[in-house]
Amino acid sequence: MLRLGTIICTFSVLAIAARADFKARNCSEVREACIGKGFSFAHVPLQEIPGELLRVCPQGNTCCTQEMEDTFGQQSKKDFENLVDEISHELRSTFVSRHKRFDEFFLELLENTERSLNEMFVRTYGKPYMQNSEVFENLFAELKRYYTGGNVNLEEMLNDFWSRLLERMFTLLNSQYVITEDYLECISKYTDQLKPFGDVPRKLKAQVTRAFIAARTFVQGLSVGREVAQRVSKVSSTPACIRALTKMLYCPFCQGMPTVEPCKNYCLNVMKGCLANQADLDPEWNLYIDALLLVAQRLEGPFNIESVMEPIDVKISEAIMNMQENSAQVSFRVFQGCGQPKPAGMTRSTRGVSDVFSARFRPYSPEERPTTAAGTSLDRLVVDIKEKLKLSKKFWSNLPEAMCSEDRVTAGNASDEDCWNGHTKGRYFPEVQKDGLTNQVNNPEVAVDITRPDTLIRQQIMALRVMTNKLKNAYNGNDIYFQDSSDEGSGSGSGSGCTEACPTEAGGAASEAPVVEADRRGPVDDSAPLRAPSVALPTILALSALALHPLWR
Repeated sequence: MLRLGTIICTFSVLAIAARADFKARNCSEVREACIGKGFSFAHVPLQEIPGELLRVCPQGNTCCTQEMEDTFGQQSKKDFENLVDEISHELRSTFVSRHKRFDEFFLELLENTERSLNEMFVRTYGKPYMQNSEVFENLFAELKRYYTGGNVNLEEMLNDFWSRLLERMFTLLNSQYVITEDYLECISKYTDQLKPFGDVPRKLKAQVTRAFIAARTFVQGLSVGREVAQRVSKVSSTPACIRALTKMLYCPFCQGMPTVEPCKNYCLNVMKGCLANQADLDPEWNLYIDALLLVAQRLEGPFNIESVMEPIDVKISEAIMNMQENSAQVSFRVFQGCGQPKPAGMTRSTRGVSDVFSARFRPYSPEERPTTAAGTSLDRLVVDIKEKLKLSKKFWSNLPEAMCSEDRVTAGNASDEDCWNGHTKGRYFPEVQKDGLTNQVNNPEVAVDITRPDTLIRQQIMALRVMTNKLKNAYNGNDIYFQDSSDEGSGSGSGSGCTEACPTEAGGAASEAPVVEADRRGPVDDSAPLRAPSVALPTILALSALALHPLWR
């Protein structure tokens, strides 16, 4: 009787085990999970089948057919690419939107400044300005061409502007003489010595060059960041990566555990293998972000293009009035160097200077200032972009961690025993690999060929390196495009060339241009006695009356 009871008990245990085994082999939960994810398989097994045809998932008893595994591989690639796209969306949109904002701001600032100068000069100088307005139109056209990427040497362009303005002013102020092209060319040789416009050209050149260099380079920098982020975010998955992703994301389905999520460290190893090349971008990316932040500081301080451009009309007007005030002395020194021009005849010589210029100067009041782009200011734009740039540092090396967050892929804070380890539900033991391509040589999840770096990523690294160099030059007030255009003794092309100790006041930003040695016909020095030039007394009185210095806004 006892023996019979033992046999019955044994059969009961086996029956319970058989029922448990049958439950484990039931694939109904997998079928429901596949439907929930939108898979439309022709056939999902009702219970486990032999898996000898599977190439990625375990080949024991499985809930997957070969068709299902192939589809899971395709979906793994899409899931991975979509996740990278989702995580990088904010980074990409930051560079796209901020580049657009800064570009619109700088272009509108130029347009507003030109319009402001034109309106003010029409009121102040009337017809003489309108007859010579192309000098100023060319100035702004060249500034815009430089900003938009044109091959313009700012220093040479500004020097040319003042030379053209001197020629026009000299001709107007000496309308009783015939001023030929050859004579004007002679005048331009002595511009540095004559200083007809006072110290305004030197100060303005220092301010404009470094401000435009910083503005243009900063916007170019944002453009490069935008392009790099967009290109690198479009990941290309290797077959080894797709295999590892499939194993991590969908092999739990085949094992009848569709709700079990990957272990955190397991996910990290897969992502570090799949994103090894992206991580290699990070060191150069961080240097690039640091360089952008440095130039942003310059835009807030001594290289603020808004503070340079808004009062430029008043500064140029001050220079013009300075020449009016000193026209007799300037004319005398020009006559000394270039000879006495021929009289123009009674008709022109009798025309008074008061007909050429009129003292209707009235500076704009602050409320008349045109609104800058989007009604904002450069300072506010810079504060905003600095916060965004700081958040973008280490983005590419942190990408695997972001991919493996609890709300995206992994089991998160669940027990180490309750996650998918690549084989079953349980603890994941291998160590997490370090970042970068060379550190994946022993990655247990992804077979990475460390001898074949991704060409696209290497191109983006080089683009960042070139842009970082430009940004560093802009930070120092140097235009990299003209770095070697000037003589070796003077350092380098456009910009003040100042470094960390660069003064914020315009006056100390640039050294004075070397004085050109006068030839035997050149202007006499300041100690030479001045003889009154043959200018009518009404002319001198009119010039004196017009010597009004405008108020700075």
